[in-house]
Amino acid sequence: MWESFSFSAPKVPRLKILVAMLLVSCLPALGVLGGDASSIASDQAHLKASVRVVVRSSYSVHEMFTPTGTTVRQFVSSSGTVFGVSWQGFAPDLQQLLGEHFQEYLAAVDSEPGRRGRGVHIDTGDLVLDAGGHMRFVVGRAFLRTQLPQGVSADAVQ
Repeated sequence: MWESFSFSAPKVPRLKILVAMLLVSCLPALGVLGGDASSIASDQAHLKASVRVVVRSSYSVHEMFTPTGTTVRQFVSSSGTVFGVSWQGFAPDLQQLLGEHFQEYLAAVDSEPGRRGRGVHIDTGDLVLDAGGHMRFVVGRAFLRTQLPQGVSADAVQ
């Protein structure tokens, strides 16, 4: 009886892509990875977060603190491009944070189906994502190598 409910492997990635596409159409504009920083104010309203901006020599960090205790940082170059994001606390919506790079993230995760453990490291050449933790507390970061401002190390995205 239960054999008729089995799922084949090729259907799962298509389902993930379909769900991701539906989510994209419902989300507000955000200051996403690789995007323009002008919409960070809408992030603050969407997350009901307080914001603190820390200015560095060649970039700024927009830190958002949500009422649930999650911190999201968006790293913005002097030209106004979000080149990195980091988070800690409850799991954020990666679709919102990664924007158009979310599909690249899904493809990288799907390409390693046997992966076990709580940590994830993805390096597609430009997109780098590290994440780990457990259900109630996760930490992670993502950045674009090609968008890092001159003289800024990947280690700055924390």
